[in-house]
Amino acid sequence: MTEAAAAAQPTAGEPLRAALEACDVLVTVGSGGVGKTTVAATLALRAAMEGTGSLVVTIDPARRLANALGLKELGNEEARITDETFAAAGLSPGAPMHAMMLDMKRTWDDLIERRAPADRREKILNNRFYKALSTALAGSQEYIAMEKLCELRSDRDYPLIVLDTPPTAHALDFLDAPNRILDFLDNDAAKWLLTPALAAGKVGLRLFNLGGSYVAKTISRFTGTETLQQLADFMLNISGLNEGFRERAHQTRALLEAPSTGFVLVTAPMPERLDEAIYFHTLLLQNKLNVVAIVVNRVHPPMPDVLWTQAARLEPGLQRRFEQTLRENEHLATQDARGIERLREACAPTPLVLVPRFELDVHDLRSVWETSRYLWGDVHLDR
Repeated sequence: MTEAAAAAQPTAGEPLRAALEACDVLVTVGSGGVGKTTVAATLALRAAMEGTGSLVVTIDPARRLANALGLKELGNEEARITDETFAAAGLSPGAPMHAMMLDMKRTWDDLIERRAPADRREKILNNRFYKALSTALAGSQEYIAMEKLCELRSDRDYPLIVLDTPPTAHALDFLDAPNRILDFLDNDAAKWLLTPALAAGKVGLRLFNLGGSYVAKTISRFTGTETLQQLADFMLNISGLNEGFRERAHQTRALLEAPSTGFVLVTAPMPERLDEAIYFHTLLLQNKLNVVAIVVNRVHPPMPDVLWTQAARLEPGLQRRFEQTLRENEHLATQDARGIERLREACAPTPLVLVPRFELDVHDLRSVWETSRYLWGDVHLDR
């Protein structure tokens, strides 16, 4: 058996099949560009095929998931994959499957509309500091994804929710996001600067904005009085919601740490991706999160012997070119096998699940189903 084939041996126990039985939330995590969205959709599809109703929540702005699932588009509301769409792919699910693509701004707005007092909602929604928070602030997308997960888990009855987390520049950004948002809302420096406004309400706010304090005069020289007023308005209107944000952040963290929540770490076999995955895996365990499997996506499989036999029957010029291609692919497979073995040793006992590099991208419901056969252990790379 080649080194590549040895690394492609099936993992006993079929970890993702077991995770479906034990978990009601699965979270795909990892760096960008490794196929997290595809894996998330595949897990939700397989659950539906196995008779477990599912919802996949993606943050993929390319809308590839919508196309793969036979939908024109995904929005901020759950959409059911129709029986006709499944039938066109030759599939017959045992339970419904839904999908949605998180709209960051819309979800923030829904949050404010649910939690803010009626007399503050429009003021918050129209404030430009709020607009920055809901569209561009570091950690805002990760926070609202976790917020949406908590809402769906508590307010809906899906047997399984699969969350596709945003691509991360740094490991565990999605866990740190609630703290970053709370730090922003609780910023001591901003509160100190705005104490007259926060303490005295509208009267104090007007006096503050008129530049009566040395602090106000100094800052407005750099930011402008209008900017300072916008910040004061925002802090004044949002201040009463901080405790609710904090309580929800604790609830979300408890949901992520629950035994019924499983994390699926997705990576690719390139050395830089494997290094990220090993580091990510360490941090997940340090945070006491339930890592059910590591999916190594786009693995080069070893070349079947039959291809070498076919090459030997070709005329010499074509044979040389064909065999050169086989050797190049065999080299890539051997490199992948070495990296996978290093990942297996570094992350033991977390099981690895290998998915091959397909000739075409996963672009429709049928190819999502074919991917699921590797995730579920129906087929393996060495077969």
